[in-house]
Amino acid sequence: MAVINGSDFSDLQGFYEEVSQLFMKDENWKVGTLDGFNDILYGFQGEIIWKNSRKSREDLGFDVTKEFYHNKIRIGKPFSVKLIQQKLDDLINGNGQTLFEILVEIIESHQNIKLILS
Repeated sequence: MAVINGSDFSDLQGFYEEVSQLFMKDENWKVGTLDGFNDILYGFQGEIIWKNSRKSREDLGFDVTKEFYHNKIRIGKPFSVKLIQQKLDDLINGNGQTLFEILVEIIESHQNIKLILS
């Protein structure tokens, strides 16, 4: 069992630091991307309890996600600006996912992991 505590972070970078300490404490690299977070979960089996998930839902919600996409568009390559713009448009139109929802989806896509939001 692993516990992610939403009270210990308030942004995506803080989330990456939290999961790096949780899943990568014996490694010399840290999670720094959504893909990287997905990758480390392949080595985990069992339950993940996300405490204070309501706080994380707020912290990693609409405004932070919008800024996340704006930053990727500003950076440009290697990001597909057209794809990121579509994701931003979807978010603004109420059809897109927030970062919190993306992270939950990543965890739930791993069949050997049971996510409990508390």
